[in-house]
Amino acid sequence: MSQLSLIIVGADHPNKDKSNRRFEILLCKPQEEVHLVPEPKNPVDPQAVAVFSARGVQIGYVRGRQSQLIRSYLSRGKVTAAIFQDRHDEGAIIRVGMDGELPTLPERPAEAEKDDDSGFYPDYIPPDD
Repeated sequence: MSQLSLIIVGADHPNKDKSNRRFEILLCKPQEEVHLVPEPKNPVDPQAVAVFSARGVQIGYVRGRQSQLIRSYLSRGKVTAAIFQDRHDEGAIIRVGMDGELPTLPERPAEAEKDDDSGFYPDYIPPDD
């Protein structure tokens, strides 16, 4: 296991500086660097790992179930780098490279490329009687 994709949560909470996490996620581009920062003094979860964009704005947290694992990898120096992968309903998805391997984006499924998101939906025209 040299790479992981992780869902980042907490995007709906405001940052201490009042910046908007959802807006920052909209600014992030795939393959853009993100930073993982342990928060041992977090009052809710001492195992919390915050995620910051390349611009230094927090976009959320590694999910609670995965934060302990990622935190242990960070403390042992196993995490090489992390990049923004995509947006997600809960916030974002990041890709983490470990053990000296740089993260790369996984190939998108063929069905994702076929989606027509042009926003054009023709009106229904009933037949003439």
